[in-house]
Amino acid sequence: MWWFFVLLLGAPIVFFIFLYRTQKHWERRGLKQKNMGVTIPDNWAETKYPITFPDYVQKFYEMFPNRRYVGYYTISNPSLFIRDLDLIKQIIVKDFEYFTDHQHFIWEENDPLWSQNLFSLKGKKWREMRTTLSPTFTSSKIKYMFTLVQKNGEQFARYFLDKNENFMVFEMKDIFTRFTNDVIASSAFGVECDSLREPQNEFYLMSKAVTDFTGLWKIVAGTFYFLMPSVAKFLNISLFPKKGSKFFSNLVKSNIKSRLQHGIVRPDMINIMLEARKHGLKHEETQPSQDTGFATIEESELGKSGKVKKEITDDDITSQALVFIFAGFETVSSMMCFLSYELALNPDIQKRLIQEIDQTLDACGGSITYESLMGMKYLDMVLTESLRKWPISAGLDRVCTKEYVIEPKLPGENPVRVDKGTTILVPVYALLRDPKYFPNPEKFDPERFSDENKGKIVPYTFLPFGAGPRSCIGTRFAIMETKVLFFSILRHFEIVRVEKTAVPIRYIPQQITLSSADGFWLGFKRRVKV
Repeated sequence: MWWFFVLLLGAPIVFFIFLYRTQKHWERRGLKQKNMGVTIPDNWAETKYPITFPDYVQKFYEMFPNRRYVGYYTISNPSLFIRDLDLIKQIIVKDFEYFTDHQHFIWEENDPLWSQNLFSLKGKKWREMRTTLSPTFTSSKIKYMFTLVQKNGEQFARYFLDKNENFMVFEMKDIFTRFTNDVIASSAFGVECDSLREPQNEFYLMSKAVTDFTGLWKIVAGTFYFLMPSVAKFLNISLFPKKGSKFFSNLVKSNIKSRLQHGIVRPDMINIMLEARKHGLKHEETQPSQDTGFATIEESELGKSGKVKKEITDDDITSQALVFIFAGFETVSSMMCFLSYELALNPDIQKRLIQEIDQTLDACGGSITYESLMGMKYLDMVLTESLRKWPISAGLDRVCTKEYVIEPKLPGENPVRVDKGTTILVPVYALLRDPKYFPNPEKFDPERFSDENKGKIVPYTFLPFGAGPRSCIGTRFAIMETKVLFFSILRHFEIVRVEKTAVPIRYIPQQITLSSADGFWLGFKRRVKV
């Protein structure tokens, strides 16, 4: 048994030698480096709370104020942290062909249905699906689905109105997640839910199960996926419950079958995808007056004119419907939580927004239209500023897909070779809180995005939904959905701070996306109509 003890003692030594050698990768190339993945700087050790991903991004950004890029590591994987705006544009837009993919964390063998959604696809498959789906997320298609989302907004407000109480306290993440669930069910899967009145409905429970990464097993599985993806693949570790995948797959396929048999037409994503399968869809140019606001991302030329997928299967439709759950169930509800939080803490801003809502209602005879909602300038300013202060994700990732060289620009720089497979991180959170670009960044100030000021925003500092061909395809839908919700709430209620409101917000350590560790406890105060 002597060999067992040799192995037991020798394996860690070999591992640390390997780790040490790999973590000299950037140093050997003459590049400034710092270990963000393992080493925590001494001055962080005194912090009251655990270091979170936004903390990492912010601190790392501040460490190297005069450098365009810095090398770092996640365990043994060399990565590049990009600070320079011109270089960010070059990587995610101009030289996109070298950085087409996201980090690979969902394996087809482990999660076949989830791996085929647009976020997870790579290379040629991604290009074909992006081009196929791009026409389904234009303003005209978002307007097409507006009536369904508006109905969900009215249903949400009616639940609280029916309580007939002047003041109510809620945890916003809970109620907003139920709203986003109902929107996803209606707009993406073609089924109706009322998750406030029926809190244990199957669609909500399944959506929550597949997006919950807080349990011990999910944390362990997620660690393998993000830090040791090849090990996760080998061990056949799945991030998503098989039961949930089967439920959503059966739901979409039965829905498609019923529509084809009975000629059912409904203004939702399944119908749009069925039209794309039958006739194909052409990308429609967006008129500025039709767009959803400042944060809207214009589709790239690749998305408008690339090669479409030859055949759209039922599984393809299911996978893309799952994007709504993957990207919209938790993240959009978090976006709504931060907006409600800022409105509660800034009653003067909320008062002005309510005035705009009342004026808009009067102008359109008490029934909001898509055009009226999108024409509300102050609502767009408030939402955009919330995205500025509280972006959905703290960082934006790209993976180098073929060898690339960053040419020197500043004194002392040398050409840097970026190998295939290297991860690039763009510090979205830190850019949005850099006083050089956004003075007094901790202040919630919608005037940054007024007609007079929004032209002053420095390009590639405002990236809450990314940029370039791989930007978030659902931007317009998320913005429209959020505007509908807050219009529905504020026409009847004020959002107010309560005793349990956490100030300041503490982030959840395990999450890459921003959320509050103490929840979002706020109150609805019924408005007194004059």
